[in-house]
Amino acid sequence: MIRALWFLAKVAVLVAIAIWLAEHPGSVAVEWGGYVVETSFAMMVLLVVGALGAAALIYRFWRAVVGAPGSLRRMSRSRRREKGYRALTQGMVAVAAGDAVTARKMARKADGLLNEPPLTMLLSAQAAQLQGDEKAAREYFNAMLERPETAFLGLRGLLTQAVKAGDRVEALNLARRAHKLQPNTPWLLATLYDLEARSGDWAAAEGSLQSAVQAGAIPAEEGRHRRAALLLERSFEAERRGRGDSALYHAQSAHDLLPGFVPAAARLARLLAAAGRHKPASKTVERAWRLGPAPELADVYREILAGYDPLTRVKLFEKLAAQTPGNVEGHLAVARAALDAELWGEARAHLMKALEAQPSQRIYRLLADLERTEHGNEEAARSWLAQAATAKPDPAWTCRACGAVSHEWSGLCGHCSAFDSLEWKTPQVALHLAAPAERPATSLLPPMVPEPAR
Repeated sequence: MIRALWFLAKVAVLVAIAIWLAEHPGSVAVEWGGYVVETSFAMMVLLVVGALGAAALIYRFWRAVVGAPGSLRRMSRSRRREKGYRALTQGMVAVAAGDAVTARKMARKADGLLNEPPLTMLLSAQAAQLQGDEKAAREYFNAMLERPETAFLGLRGLLTQAVKAGDRVEALNLARRAHKLQPNTPWLLATLYDLEARSGDWAAAEGSLQSAVQAGAIPAEEGRHRRAALLLERSFEAERRGRGDSALYHAQSAHDLLPGFVPAAARLARLLAAAGRHKPASKTVERAWRLGPAPELADVYREILAGYDPLTRVKLFEKLAAQTPGNVEGHLAVARAALDAELWGEARAHLMKALEAQPSQRIYRLLADLERTEHGNEEAARSWLAQAATAKPDPAWTCRACGAVSHEWSGLCGHCSAFDSLEWKTPQVALHLAAPAERPATSLLPPMVPEPAR
């Protein structure tokens, strides 16, 4: 519509000019070289316009002839660029499909067609990785570090390689370099926390964990558990360095953060008892027991009550067990106290109740101990032990990442070095007990398995 109106407007202008010329006739005479040329004014205007039009056409033709080589070069570059982008796209599709041969072929083709290394280096690196050529991939990733626009991608590629190769120190170094370039990247914050935690740099890991939670890389509840595990490790580290007050402070912080986390409650109670504060230690165990009875809490309670006579310990354990009536752990705790006090009947009664509720290996073992100590009956003891051999395994600290079983809680799995992956549960199969991971005092980086425990 607009074009039609514009065309009509131009026609109207031409018609108006023609009418004006017709209403204002005149003549023009040109004398040159002995000749006189006479014509009407309208004809002269027409000739001038025609001459200007012809000059414009000639000029445009001249420009086209002169600029032809450049135009051809631009057209050629445009076609090469189009083919290069097509090859780049096909290469990325091949990478996604796992087609290493096509990916490498398209990477080379794109590299030859496009004079833009940042676009092709990543594809070339990924194609090399698909073919298992980590050395070539590393060269591409290192080349990407030389350009600001691709440095972060290069660091990510090198970081992935370092983790895959088990070069943990290098992985942590690369993660920190990448963090300087992109400090708010969620996946990087979670990775940095994980690497720092496994290196034993608990304070740095706690800061990175907070940033990761704020960025949404780690859910808030999961972050609370991970922080409690970090605080416990800081408590152990402070104790090793002879800083008792700091050890107690971090244990208290972990317990306040997760009151139902058994390792935190047990750790706090032991430190309080070691400091001579037996009443707060007992209260800590009793509060934690109400939230969830556990063998470790019973063990700590027994340590705290070591100065009491056996009968008093039985009464106190009965009071503890009464907080969670009918719980198997309560029956076992009272039974062990009764065994120590040589109250055979009470010990047997609680063991049989526990056996009826939830048969397990440790119940059968305690029954075998009872037969030996009460009657010296080795035959009955062997019968109970035979049943223990085929019974359901006892709950233990089991690594969610690798399934290894540990006899005590640790922030690091003793088998695969995963951090905060131990949870209290019955193993699917009976595995050998993995020794607790040594809590490193230096920055040595274990593998990355960022899964929380219960």
